[in-house]
Amino acid sequence: MENSKEMRAWLDDLGLDHPLVIAGPCSAETEEQVLKIAHELKDSDVTYLRAGIWKPRTRPGNFEGVGALGLKWLQKAKEETGMLTATEVANAAHVKLALEHDVDLLWIGARSTVSPFIVQEIADALKGTDKVVLVKNPVNPDLALWLGGIERLYSADIRKLGVIHRGFSTYEKTKYRNIPEWQLAIELQNRFPDLPLICDPSHITGKRDMIFDVAQTALDLNFNGLMIETHTDPDNAWSDAAQQVTPASLIRIMEDLKIRKETDAEAEYNNKLGMLRAQIDIIDNGLVETLGKRMRISDEIGTLKKQKNVAVLQSKRWNEILGRMILEGQEKGLSEEFVLKMFKAIHQESINHQEKILKA
Repeated sequence: MENSKEMRAWLDDLGLDHPLVIAGPCSAETEEQVLKIAHELKDSDVTYLRAGIWKPRTRPGNFEGVGALGLKWLQKAKEETGMLTATEVANAAHVKLALEHDVDLLWIGARSTVSPFIVQEIADALKGTDKVVLVKNPVNPDLALWLGGIERLYSADIRKLGVIHRGFSTYEKTKYRNIPEWQLAIELQNRFPDLPLICDPSHITGKRDMIFDVAQTALDLNFNGLMIETHTDPDNAWSDAAQQVTPASLIRIMEDLKIRKETDAEAEYNNKLGMLRAQIDIIDNGLVETLGKRMRISDEIGTLKKQKNVAVLQSKRWNEILGRMILEGQEKGLSEEFVLKMFKAIHQESINHQEKILKA
């Protein structure tokens, strides 16, 4: 599969003067709920009304969606508001029902993307369709698996394609529900710049008060759109209550987001500069996070040394680290002077942490 303008034709044909927005409830719960949300969003920048019909849950016993009945509600919402509709499909049966109810956009969820068998089944069921099909990133950070899902659809003669970045699961506890790992999305974007890239800040954050910041970062990185879960009564939603916003809140978010223009040479320069700076901000935040983890390990070493009455400074170990880092830094294009300054500062901070523990 090669990059082609054909990939983004469906998005360009919408003629939007703003990023694409896909919004609606995590789960379709009742007909009244779906219609109410649709009517509150119909005059906003939202193009596609989304709703989860089948909800794959990590553990059984939780609400797993209303099933095919919800497709009728989406169809009615489309008739009443004129909004396009979108839902997730996880097998051929889902595809068949979604097509029968004229759903305009289908996406493959993160749990499905991890399985080439599931993606192939969906691709076969959709072969030659003119529907828009988006692929969410797999649960774990695997770019080849993500691209493999797109390639399977492309091989089935599906040309209205795109991807959704919803973050990645991690065993570490972070402020995100699913850690963004923006670098993977950036690499995908660099390989296929015309493949529409949508951000799902609802699933990345898991918290409604973080959605704006993640959405802004995505736009700064030239993402083409957003998928945001929206509910008229988020706190009482039947699934993922903490990450949903009201339609009114979503409209405010869209109004407050800064969108760079690309109308002239100066705007193009600022656009590229802004994107590069956004990438640096992401890496800098990662550096601080990594240094924080390093110092927490230093604290554990300090506690161990205190228990065994061992001196803080271990010169042999320090010289080994420094020599190794200088060599690795040279391979990455970093000067010896810079590596020395950086690791001396890190080492001193580590000593400070351990001395504080020994003196406590």
